[in-house]
Order: sequence, then structure tokens, then C-alpha cells
Amino acid sequence: MQAETMTAGALDGLVVLDLTRILAGPTATQLLGDLGATVIKIENPAGGDDTRAWGPPYVTGPDGAPTDLSAYFMAANRNKQSVAVDIATPEGQAVIHALAATADIVVENFKPGGLAKYRLDYASLKAIRPDLVYCSISGYGQTGPNAAKPGYDLMAQGYGGIMSLTGAPEGEPMKVGVGIADVMCGMYATVGILAALRHRDRTGEGQHIDVALVDSQIAWLINEGVNYLTSGKVPVRRGNGHPNIVPYQVFEAGDGHVIVAVGNDAQFRRCAAFLGVEGLADTPDYATNPARIANREALIATLVPLFRARTMAAIIAGLEAAGVPVGPVNRIDQALATDQVGARGMVVEVPCPAAQSGHVRLLGNPLKLSRTPVSYRRPPPRLGQDSAEVLDRLHAAVDPATVPGRTRAE
Repeated sequence: MQAETMTAGALDGLVVLDLTRILAGPTATQLLGDLGATVIKIENPAGGDDTRAWGPPYVTGPDGAPTDLSAYFMAANRNKQSVAVDIATPEGQAVIHALAATADIVVENFKPGGLAKYRLDYASLKAIRPDLVYCSISGYGQTGPNAAKPGYDLMAQGYGGIMSLTGAPEGEPMKVGVGIADVMCGMYATVGILAALRHRDRTGEGQHIDVALVDSQIAWLINEGVNYLTSGKVPVRRGNGHPNIVPYQVFEAGDGHVIVAVGNDAQFRRCAAFLGVEGLADTPDYATNPARIANREALIATLVPLFRARTMAAIIAGLEAAGVPVGPVNRIDQALATDQVGARGMVVEVPCPAAQSGHVRLLGNPLKLSRTPVSYRRPPPRLGQDSAEVLDRLHAAVDPATVPGRTRAE
């Protein structure tokens, strides 16, 4: 799908000063950018966002050489302008102060207290812009005994309990295949920012948002967390099984894997009929979901060879016809090539002069807004490519000589 140029997104006119790197913060600021905000990403001139070097793969430039646009960086940095500034210098701090005076939102993910020495913390920037919405993202939050510890997605997944639930029952604890603690933290941060903007619109008052990877991780333990709080029983790894519904898991077919999600007793009866074992649904051990949970191992052992004897296509067609939720386990290449993904615009092609092909392909935004749709206005930027453009907008507020690569004559 070709990216479309949209006008007046929901956040059009808002300016975001992005002091984040890696994934959680950039996820939040990219989402704000997709919704129409102007996002100014501040990067260290010496290499920029760490993820620029997290490759291969990289976008290949017109000269055939790899660029600083790694796939990882591009995943969370479209719709942004890159300004190269060294915040450790007084000149760099002056640039950030001037940009903050024009910004509605600041997002940062430094260690708690780490920006105070540069006068870039909330208190310092609030003095410049009193109605500023300032969001701090960290590993453990701005308070608590672990506040000073660094935060990484893998550490958050381990500390927050999700790894203890993920993986084969007899295997080792397993992380989720992508940086989900980072991504979800970025999502919560975005919700907090939008709520703070609503408050500012009503009262004229800005505020500080404190969001942590581990807090976010704890919040999305969802039913397993509340299962424990309700019963006092510690949840265990069940592989692809569900703690509260049986059968609701992955089964091996003759040529791949399928997901069967039996949500109620009537669906189980129809599933058993499809597999040719109608009598299972009348057996006291399996007739109800609580009974199936109590006899999970025996039931699954019965079902496994029945699914394995059929192809994926036969299982999906048969269970869909019977009204039983079912679906394939796709590889990423298969998933991104499906008609559904195409129809929903979940792969977008964005023009990119830095790429040899003239464009980059990115994952689309899942939000479908009828009046203010998301837009893909800018490809992920090269390091510092927008320094001159952004600082020119500040006019006399910033001395161009303070920006790497520029002189007063420019």
C-alpha cells in the first residue's frame, strides 16, 4: 500500500520535543506523529539513537552502501524530524530550552534525575513553558527502591512476571518475541499524554507524567495477575494453553500449526463432532469448561493425534464451517502477505530519498479514525537531517552556531 499524504490529523498543530531513544519512548512519539503532531527528535551528534546501529538489516542508500537507517530504528521513528544536539554542552542545552518554549509535549527516557544536571528536567522546562506536558519513561519509575536502576525490556519482562508464564511447561522462562514491555509502556505513555493534554485544554495547566516499564508490565499481566490475587495460587507456564479455557491453544496439523480457541461448551461439542469423537462432549470429564480444565492433560492428549492427522486447510475449513474459532500460525512473511493485512493498510510504502529504491516499507498504524486519519508524512530521518530546518523556525531564539554542522553565516 502506498502511503497517503493526509492533512490536519487529530494532533495537528501540537509540537512534541522527543528526547527519547531505543523503543518505549520512540513508540510513544511515533504514535503522536502518526496522529498529526510535529515531532522533533533530539539525537546525540555522535551516533544518534542507539538503534541506528542495531542492524543489519539497514536501508541501502543511492550509492549502494548501508545508511544509518536500521530496520529497528525505522520501526519507531517515522513522522519525525532529527536534530543533532549535544545536550551535555551549554550550547546544546540552550537549543533544547528554546525548542521547549515552543513545544506542547516533552518526552524523555533518561534515568530518573539524569536530566536535572542539564537543566532539562520537568522543573527547569516548566519554568520556560508552564503549561508543558512532560512525560518521563524509565525502567522502574521516578520513585521506589529501584528507581535508580537502568531499565531494559528484557529486565522488565523478567521482573514483572510475564516470563514466568511464557514458554513450555518444562522449559525455561521465555521472553516475548519482540520488546513488548517497551511497546506497551510507550502505549501507556501515549494515553497519559493525551489525558494530560485534555486536562491542559480545560485548565491551562501542564503536568509531569511518570510511566515505568515495570509498572506497565505489571498492568498487562491482566487475567493471570488477577487470577493470583483472587486465588492465591501462583500461575504456571502452560506453553500455548490458556489458564481458564480448554481447549484454547496451538495444535500441530499434518503440515503446520493451527490455533483452536474453544470458548464455550457448545463450541467444544461442535469441535468434537468435527474430529469424529462426538462422545467426548457427553463425558462428565469434558462436558463443561471447569471439567475440561480439571482434566486438561488427558483431553489434550486425546486431541493431539486427531489434529495431527489433518491438514491445516482441512482443520480451518472444517472448524470455521462448524462455528468454532480457528486460525493458522503464520510466519511473518505469510502474515504480512495476507489479503486482510493488505485491506487494512498494515504495510505502508513511504517515499524515502535516503533509500536506493526511493522508498521504505513499514508497518502501518492500526488506528482507523473516520475524520482525522493517521498519516505517513515523513520517512524515518537520517541523523541530524532536519537541524537547519527546525532551528530556522526558531529565528533569533537560537544561535545557529550552537548546532553541529552550522555556522553563523548560514
